[in-house]
Amino acid sequence: MNSFIRRGDFWAGLALAALGTYVVTQAWGWAYMTEEGPGPGFFPLWYGTVMVVLSVLLVVGTVLKQDPRARPKALHWGEMRRAMTCWAALAACVAIIKFVGFMIAFGLLTWFIIAIMFRRGQADALAYSIGGAVGFYALFTWGLELQLPIGTLFKSL
Repeated sequence: MNSFIRRGDFWAGLALAALGTYVVTQAWGWAYMTEEGPGPGFFPLWYGTVMVVLSVLLVVGTVLKQDPRARPKALHWGEMRRAMTCWAALAACVAIIKFVGFMIAFGLLTWFIIAIMFRRGQADALAYSIGGAVGFYALFTWGLELQLPIGTLFKSL
């Protein structure tokens, strides 16, 4: 069996290429530019395209740098479990964003990764999660004049 088939970079590159392709196909039907500036398809089209290009480079690089004499390495299940936990946390963030809004969902995701995954102190985790959520909110809302989801939980308040 080819050694690149057992490499995480190969499979991650394929998965990210598929995700990027999905993002591009979805954004393709949205307005790219409007009279006010970038439309809803502008950012997804660009980051989806960049995601596809970089993931294809990752796959090609993994295939090209394979050593045919190298023995396949065993999977490290602890590392795989940590990676899948991060993916699950991101999926949970996406799932709750419409309900609790961007700031809370992003803050919770950042806190989880820092406090739980990287085992940093609560002070660091809270500072980064609150600062990151407020920073992204400021960048998108005030800097780019785009609206981030506030969540159905807070729309009634």
